[in-house]
Amino acid sequence: KSVLHKTISAIRADTWEAVNKMLLASARQERLESGRVVRVDSTVTAALIHEPSDSSLLWDCVRVMVRLLQQADSVGSTIPWHDHCRAAKKRARVIEYTRGRPKRVQHYRALLRIARNTLDYLQQAAAQLPLAAGPAGKLWQAQVRHYQPLITQIIAQTERRVLAGEAVPAGEKLVSLFEPYADIIVKGSRDVDYGHKLNLTTGRSGLILDLVIEAGNPADSERLLPLLERHIAFYGEAPRQAAADGGYASRENLRQAKAWGVRDMAFHKKSGLRIEDMVRSRWVYRKLRNFRAGIEAGISCLKRTYGLARCTWRGLDHFKTYVWSSVVAYNLALFARLRPT
Repeated sequence: KSVLHKTISAIRADTWEAVNKMLLASARQERLESGRVVRVDSTVTAALIHEPSDSSLLWDCVRVMVRLLQQADSVGSTIPWHDHCRAAKKRARVIEYTRGRPKRVQHYRALLRIARNTLDYLQQAAAQLPLAAGPAGKLWQAQVRHYQPLITQIIAQTERRVLAGEAVPAGEKLVSLFEPYADIIVKGSRDVDYGHKLNLTTGRSGLILDLVIEAGNPADSERLLPLLERHIAFYGEAPRQAAADGGYASRENLRQAKAWGVRDMAFHKKSGLRIEDMVRSRWVYRKLRNFRAGIEAGISCLKRTYGLARCTWRGLDHFKTYVWSSVVAYNLALFARLRPT
């Protein structure tokens, strides 16, 4: 299984997207999906990380730095250093079960001191080892260049959050040392997710017509028009009817969608818009609202059957590949069922 996953992950996300477009072209040619009626919704795919906390991130930093220092010794470093792994782990566990801010802050100060001392050891070893220390030395230096700014950011954000009591914006937070690309996603009043937000467009057949892996946590209302533009670019015309969740609703989105040629644009929650402005009749609105609800079943199937609930591959490029490969697998299975025998 690991070899199969490694081989599949070598295919880039752009290639999977091109394969999906060829599949949609075949579906259009066989009159299985015309793209004339579409629905839009968003979901989140989690990254392969544990639940982040300041103490666990600092503990990750210390153990990674100790591992790098051990590798530096084998490459040729002579810098004296002390292994603070056990002390850091102990402090992190104590923080986890300590109640009361004053007590936690005291333990955080000790854990931050351990992290900064270990970072000093690592910087001294990096300064001593030359870049021309052979392939092993170059590989080690590359790892240090990758991890050092991330470790520095984690230490800084912990000091801001815990010691200074500052509310660090989500865009400035690092939630994983190993998957630094992961975003903080909050959808409504639900639990916080760590991964990437996905915007999907599906058609009447249930096939996924388009997918956008977003950076950050943009509002749904900001993403409707770009999704319609992508649809128009592929199909050459705007959909005749479109349905979207209430989060995509705004007067400007409705106006622009109508200007592009969308005859009926129904939002699940009206958000101050009149039904008469969105669609031709209340009957059409009810039909499109019920049609939109069907995308929830598709998203559920993607997460339960095709692994889209949580990406099990590491790295942002592999994350995109994982998502697109799941979408193509879903569309291929659905295409086979829709195609007449």
